[in-house]
Amino acid sequence: MSLAERVDAAIDAALVQRIVGCVILINKDGQEIYARAAGLADRESGRTMQRDAIFRLASVTKPIVATAILRLVDLGLIGLNDKVTRYLPWFTPDNPDGRPADIRIKHLLSHTSGLVYARVPADASGGLSGVINPLNETLVNIAKVPLAFAPGTGWDYGTSIDVLGGVLAAINGSDVEDALLRHVTGPLGMTDAHFYVTDPARLATPYADGTPPVRMGEPHAIVSADGSTTVFSPSRIFNPAAAQNGGAGMAGTADDILKMLEVYNGAPGLLTPETVELALANQIGDLERRPHDAGKRFSFIGAVLDDAVAANNPCPVGTVDWGGAWGHNWVVDPINKITIVVCTNTTFEGCNGPFRDDILRAVYA
Repeated sequence: MSLAERVDAAIDAALVQRIVGCVILINKDGQEIYARAAGLADRESGRTMQRDAIFRLASVTKPIVATAILRLVDLGLIGLNDKVTRYLPWFTPDNPDGRPADIRIKHLLSHTSGLVYARVPADASGGLSGVINPLNETLVNIAKVPLAFAPGTGWDYGTSIDVLGGVLAAINGSDVEDALLRHVTGPLGMTDAHFYVTDPARLATPYADGTPPVRMGEPHAIVSADGSTTVFSPSRIFNPAAAQNGGAGMAGTADDILKMLEVYNGAPGLLTPETVELALANQIGDLERRPHDAGKRFSFIGAVLDDAVAANNPCPVGTVDWGGAWGHNWVVDPINKITIVVCTNTTFEGCNGPFRDDILRAVYA
């Protein structure tokens, strides 16, 4: 079977009961080798999925913001070792021992800052749901809670990139939206990547895991396999008063995401080759990660494969991947120059469920 036949088969099998709709794009050496929109953007109305469908992005927002920060590094407007307080003087959370924390830009990019989702207070939001307030107010409230660990001494996922959004906005003298438009989404032609929906008629309806998947309500709580609960607010993207969370607040198309990721696989013009290499490298050393992250370290934009056997992953060592809770996952393989974007409207299956692994095996068989 060809790559296209294998990927088609994986999609068709998932559409039976696990995925409502998806858009999958694969490039190699900067050229498209696979593209397909399949299933339904809205099951109840029968609206078919189209390549230009717009998706809520969740953590796919993170590498967009990280790319903007790295662009500022190349422009000499920020340093990776700069203190966050240089740009946000009021962002001064304490370490667990009560002493003032010393958070650097590199800590935020690599999620070694000590800012974790488990410690987001009720008067702040990580971007999926929760209180509606401006970004600075959200960050001020987050800073009132002690860090989970001193910066640089641990790794955990959280609101680091939301803080980077605040830094980006401060440097640009604007909101996060305008800063991204100036440094990333505008130059790359990511026309639908915004903190709002450019064309509501193209917005994919969100669904939650089930057999078949369940149309999300407002709000909608999902219990993960580890027992934790994540609350989603599908309507949040339509509320202009919601914080522009750099960690989870954007919407966009699969092609938007592909344009940004191709920067890390050789697309010229935005970042220097040296910065791209740095962005894809292990930035956390041997710091402990979560049990389900076996075989992977972390870079400045996503998880970097360190041990393919431990990770049960068919990609070569050095591949970087991540996803978004609304139902997406992506891969940058700098060894084979392969970029994969998988956008679905099904949570969590499209993000970290078996569908993600099915597509990887189909590509690398």
